[in-house]
Amino acid sequence: MDDMRHLTDKPQQDMAAVLRRNIEAMRGEREREAAEATWGERLASSITGFTGSLTFVYLHVALVAVWVAVNLGFVPGVPRFDRTFVILATVASVEAIFLSTFVLISQNRIAALAEKRAALDLQINLLAEYEITQLAKLVGAIAEKVGVEGVPPPELEEITREVAPEAVLKELDEELKDRP
Repeated sequence: MDDMRHLTDKPQQDMAAVLRRNIEAMRGEREREAAEATWGERLASSITGFTGSLTFVYLHVALVAVWVAVNLGFVPGVPRFDRTFVILATVASVEAIFLSTFVLISQNRIAALAEKRAALDLQINLLAEYEITQLAKLVGAIAEKVGVEGVPPPELEEITREVAPEAVLKELDEELKDRP
């Protein structure tokens, strides 16, 4: 019985090793991408990370509350310096300009990485489709050679036809053009 359990555990161990290898490869790729980021991209990412946090929100709520309290005269002994809140509005506007620029820089980098990963996904999917088609043809040929009856069913005939990626992309483009 233990021999049988060992046989059933082997595929799981192999699968775990394959998954571990893939996870390590993805981790290595992320580290490489991070290392290739320019100083400006790393700065934008850091700023965007901080400004997207609740700490940033709490800090701004506190600063604005103190600013308003001081300039409404609620803090004794502290002179009012922005009675019309024009300075506050200007600071907030300039801050918004810079923050939106940093967010856009970060989004552009993320979009470029996503596009690269999508291209990799497409290549892997095209390769898998090709390999499955070749395997289906081989299985059909083996079945014919050994005399298995009822093969190939219509589905098998369909999956043994090779797909031209260009034709699929053209069809998708046409479908997207027809959408409102």
